[in-house]
Amino acid sequence: MSRRYDQKTNIFSPEGRLYQVEYAMEAIGHAGTCLGILASDGVVMAAERKNINKLLDDVIFSEKIYRLDDNMACSVAGITSDANVLTNYLRQVAQKYMLRYQECIPGEQLIMRLCDLKQAYTQFGGKRPFGVSILYMGWDPHYGFQLYQSDPSGNYGGWKATCIGNNHQAAISMLKQEYKETPTLPDAIDLAVKVLNKTLDSTKLNSEKVEIATLTRTGEGAATRTEITVLPGVEVDRLIKKYEAEVEARKREERAKEERAKAEKAAAASKTEELS
Repeated sequence: MSRRYDQKTNIFSPEGRLYQVEYAMEAIGHAGTCLGILASDGVVMAAERKNINKLLDDVIFSEKIYRLDDNMACSVAGITSDANVLTNYLRQVAQKYMLRYQECIPGEQLIMRLCDLKQAYTQFGGKRPFGVSILYMGWDPHYGFQLYQSDPSGNYGGWKATCIGNNHQAAISMLKQEYKETPTLPDAIDLAVKVLNKTLDSTKLNSEKVEIATLTRTGEGAATRTEITVLPGVEVDRLIKKYEAEVEARKREERAKEERAKAEKAAAASKTEELS
């Protein structure tokens, strides 16, 4: 049935579905994992790097996380060429707003502009949806720190913690269990490492496979500014080793408890035999 209605983006199926949009979402599901977590004092974003070939020339500053303006950055999951077009569009919109009003564009307004473009590509003939979902982290004077997600249909929403890309359902399920209200930034970074370690297909995490960035506010008074930092590889490796050491410590503690329980059980059994 779907083959009759998936040739164009502007044809609904009898069930009310747009198959080309669903196919775009499916393409995103095979892309590298990206997750974002909102903290009380910042936002953390972590992304899986798919291209880790040693022959690649590491000229680009960041592969998965893009700076949009002074107050916003984003991470993408999906077709990289589509992502490059959309991030360039976002930067142009932000710079035009800065040129006109001499201030950074509010985060939600920038996302709405992009989602209007995405929605147009699902309604007019001769076009296909962009095969990319985007996570945005930002700050503005009215709403503070923010985390948004947009998908190929043009929908967007604000989140406390979310994930896109490969294994996103397992990651979101884990975030629902582990996320605590208003965590600090270090806690959010530790949670991001934990979720990636549990959900990524790779056997062992390292700085070549994971990229982590934070958005915080620094300075005092009128000198306060937004700082977007991509953590260096040494720091990412340190965070991963810290998490692995905590996991190993918990395993040792559980083994010790099991051994104590067995010893107590054996002692109780021998005491019962003596009494009998």
